[in-house]
Amino acid sequence: MPGNSFGKALVITTFGESHGPAVGVVVDGVPAGLRLSKEDIEFELSFRKPGRLYVSGRRESDSPEIISGVFEGRTTGAPLTVLVRNVDVISSLYEEVRFKPRPGHADLPYIMRYGYENWDYRGGGRSSARETVGRVAASVIAKKLLMLTDTWVAGHLKSLGPVTSDTSDFRAILCSKYSPVRASSPSVESKYQELVKQAMVEGDSYGGIAEVVVKNPPPGLGEPAFDKIKADLAKALLSIPAVTGFEYGLGFQAARMKGSEANDSIVRRGDRYGWKENKSGGILGGLTTGEDIIVRCAFKPTSSIRKPQDTVDLRTGEPAQISVLGRHDPAVAIRGVSVAEAMVSLVVADHAIRSGVIPPVKLDQRESELIEERWRRYMEECKPMGESQ
Repeated sequence: MPGNSFGKALVITTFGESHGPAVGVVVDGVPAGLRLSKEDIEFELSFRKPGRLYVSGRRESDSPEIISGVFEGRTTGAPLTVLVRNVDVISSLYEEVRFKPRPGHADLPYIMRYGYENWDYRGGGRSSARETVGRVAASVIAKKLLMLTDTWVAGHLKSLGPVTSDTSDFRAILCSKYSPVRASSPSVESKYQELVKQAMVEGDSYGGIAEVVVKNPPPGLGEPAFDKIKADLAKALLSIPAVTGFEYGLGFQAARMKGSEANDSIVRRGDRYGWKENKSGGILGGLTTGEDIIVRCAFKPTSSIRKPQDTVDLRTGEPAQISVLGRHDPAVAIRGVSVAEAMVSLVVADHAIRSGVIPPVKLDQRESELIEERWRRYMEECKPMGESQ
């Protein structure tokens, strides 16, 4: 089966290429009655959008068009399609790439699979991170549906190059949306900015780690043995361009610990049970525990850099060098945070529908109004501290 769709109850199918006329997504399985507007989608897309300081200079408006599945401001239960037109395309920048595949990029694997004559070399074609516009647009639906259970999803840049943030405050993570480098504290933000500036001067790039937190998730989500929530989260995050690693909770740190260190004490909190330190990142046995879900994914440094790199000229088969001149992120992880947030939201919402926590067919008036009220509060809470009204 083709690999352009994701999910089981809430299914997304993305389409489009980097330099094609448009990119977008079809979302199937959306319950009827959810209020959804262009402005809702623009809000989330604005944090992934290029053309800002410290990210790609490509100037896309990323203005979404809802072309099916919504009538009079509410979802109808039909497949929902969001289209985003590409408006700032300069394919001439990729003429050298046409014959010299970029080291670290998907160029040569795509040629090997589909054939050189069928390869869309303009901006990376389908392998470009431009494809993720559709994922972020679809995540608005997932995030809004999760607000029926008062479940919020937010991410931040946990590390960039050698610099790491130790922020765990959820409000600070929410507010990182408005940081130009997705940092969750001013001190880390300035360090990230210096690294990015350095990379831009040198014509190089940095890798980083995105961390996503799901606040107040429903317990019991996940379907062992092969649809464990951790397995679906891993697939979702590893499907993002440039992601090279995934972990949750203690992650790889647990491999260096004793059981007495890694195990988490079970405690009682009022009328429910929980875990003292949430070392498992909200997941045990492939099921959500009700504690915050905490996942991280590693982004490699952007492959397209100005520094000369060794490759081969496909016209002659001889060794060659390439210096990539296009408009690329000095650290793809910065905008990657929004995409990681999106994929986590989609997985949790998909499982919430599958488990019956979210109605699969339609929302009633009360549910719709509750979601809308929480969505407005979410957008307000995302503002930097001191700016909320």
